[in-house]
Amino acid sequence: MKNAISSTKSTSKYNNTIIIFKGIIFAFVLTLILLFILALILTYTNIQDTIVPVATIIVTAISILIGSSISTIKLKKNGILNGGIIGIVYIFTIYLISSVIEVGFSLNIKSVIMILIGIISGVIGRNCRCKFKQIDILTKKNIYNKMNKKQN
Repeated sequence: MKNAISSTKSTSKYNNTIIIFKGIIFAFVLTLILLFILALILTYTNIQDTIVPVATIIVTAISILIGSSISTIKLKKNGILNGGIIGIVYIFTIYLISSVIEVGFSLNIKSVIMILIGIISGVIGRNCRCKFKQIDILTKKNIYNKMNKKQN
């Protein structure tokens, strides 16, 4: 009996890790898509390049927010912790890649701000997950009520 319980716990931890990993991958893919769109906008319009740092922060925050929202929908507990983990791992991976690519890479105040935005976006994404579920539940109830009224 104990083996079955510990096997179930280890399987659920493995599944949670896979779900968190999928959220991180989704956030990276979304980042690439949004940055590609930003590059197209900058190339084919008269918008100045000075918006790039702010746009990068916004794209990062949106990607982490949506990635953590999507992954924490499937998680049953510790959503805030898991959302924060998604934000931390995303930002840590970005900084690892940046440190390898850029020769003079160093942590500064902008880096700290990005780390905080990553963590906060992950936590907020978890809270958005709750709002999405509430909206979905309300939508189903509204559809159900409309169907009952038509039948009566």
